[in-house]
Amino acid sequence: MTGASIGLLAAGGAVLLGAAGAGIGALTLFNKVIPRQDMVRVNLDEMADMAKWEEYKKVIHPRKEWLLARPSEHLTIKSRDGLTLHGDYFPADETSDTIVIAHHGYTSMGMNDCSSMCSFFLKKGADCLIVDNRAHGKSEGKYIGFGILDRFDCLEWIKYAVSRFGENKKIILYGVSMGATTVVMTAGFKDLPKNVKLVVSDCAFTSPYDVFSHILKRDYHLPPFPVMNINDELCRRKAGYGFKDYSTLTAVKDTEVPILFIHGKDDNFVPTYMTEQNYMACRSPKDIYIVENAGHAASLYENPEVYETKVEEFVNKYSPINA
Repeated sequence: MTGASIGLLAAGGAVLLGAAGAGIGALTLFNKVIPRQDMVRVNLDEMADMAKWEEYKKVIHPRKEWLLARPSEHLTIKSRDGLTLHGDYFPADETSDTIVIAHHGYTSMGMNDCSSMCSFFLKKGADCLIVDNRAHGKSEGKYIGFGILDRFDCLEWIKYAVSRFGENKKIILYGVSMGATTVVMTAGFKDLPKNVKLVVSDCAFTSPYDVFSHILKRDYHLPPFPVMNINDELCRRKAGYGFKDYSTLTAVKDTEVPILFIHGKDDNFVPTYMTEQNYMACRSPKDIYIVENAGHAASLYENPEVYETKVEEFVNKYSPINA
């Protein structure tokens, strides 16, 4: 379940429309979206209607309960800017040559978004590390990174895994929504450790600028200028990054890591075309799976068997677990 919530953007947008100036509206929008949220905010309508949601819970709840009953170890590392980042490590039943590092969506946390897929990976024999992104869950941070900052944190988790488990430990990066953007952006690092063998990206947006502009146009019929330009400058001054500082479209042109792109065809929050753009621009080995009837971050729950088969086939092709 993802924390991507149009409610946050809508709240800022409502003020934006009634504000005397774009600057006031942009500041309100920034304050609703970029700082750390006090609670997990989930708009279930972004995933599915309530009838579907009841079916999805039949997938989510048993898997999460199974995962939480397993042995685990709580981990912390330091980000490059001094934040304490938290994660939970779940070892497979037998010694594994592979670890999955999983990243969640906006205003959510690792155990919410990644427990279902990590239960699958564990049963296939891989270790799993489920992390809380900066400014989410137990991890420190005042401002949400939207992949721009989180990619550096992901790189630190990768370095931790290599240091702890050795140079021969294979790493799979898995992410949903903002987490998918994070892992795709991470794949673009020139100094990415060779341990990273593949990426599974579920409904990534191409950049924060692109996804915020999409919401402004869709819900308020507003162009990006001047609201996004003002927000970009606010974010640079307050959070230390700009919305256009990096993009998945740049990362996929710079990486050699195989990437499986997944997206729900009925995703109204992050448009499906963003994953299609990523796929077309990607120069490394790749595949794409567009899931019929799936809303935002709901592809796994819409058709678990096919989703997991696609992931398993991709993993077996490029980096088989315990092979």
